[in-house]
Amino acid sequence: MVEGAIATAVAALVNRDETLARKVVDEDAEIDRMEVDVEEDCAKILALYQPVAGDLRFVIAVLKINNDLERMGDLAKNIAKRVLYLARVDQVEIPVDFRSMAVQAQDMVKRSLDALVQADSSMAHQVRQDDDVLDGMRRTIHEKIRAAIRARPEQTETLMKLYSVAKHLERMGDMATNVAEDVIYMVEGDIVRHQGEDELPDDQEEETGRGEV
Repeated sequence: MVEGAIATAVAALVNRDETLARKVVDEDAEIDRMEVDVEEDCAKILALYQPVAGDLRFVIAVLKINNDLERMGDLAKNIAKRVLYLARVDQVEIPVDFRSMAVQAQDMVKRSLDALVQADSSMAHQVRQDDDVLDGMRRTIHEKIRAAIRARPEQTETLMKLYSVAKHLERMGDMATNVAEDVIYMVEGDIVRHQGEDELPDDQEEETGRGEV
């Protein structure tokens, strides 16, 4: 359902389709309900069966991934809400193509979930590496939108709505990376969340990980 919500939100964005956007917004409540159901099931398993070793890692990973999936659904809903706004204002001409970024984000989400289903840690490691590609795409869009705001300040609100779409797509990549890291923990028993991350100067720090959007 989350993968479908992402695909529908992206299609709504590309086509400025209010009907598709409303579909994503309306169906988010079902994703929320499913998240609660999965969490309750995990709690019952922990209480009744007291799993250990690999089984315990699996339940812990599912609990965390369950939360990330719900948040991906929220990000898809947020993009859909931006579409509802953008569909009602004059189209802004900027040299930004969200399709490639959306495809990258969708691919990372799909492969992270495939890695979970297949217990494939090598695929999860690859998803983790690919997050840098998505971050680079977001930075490129950011620079283009900043230039457009300087050239056409009267369109600042609309341009910022467009930039928020890029941020939400980047955050989907972050969530997919979280899923991949939980798969690695589930399969290999290693916690890799903070491995390989470069420290940024204080004035260049950006949101990553499980923070709120």
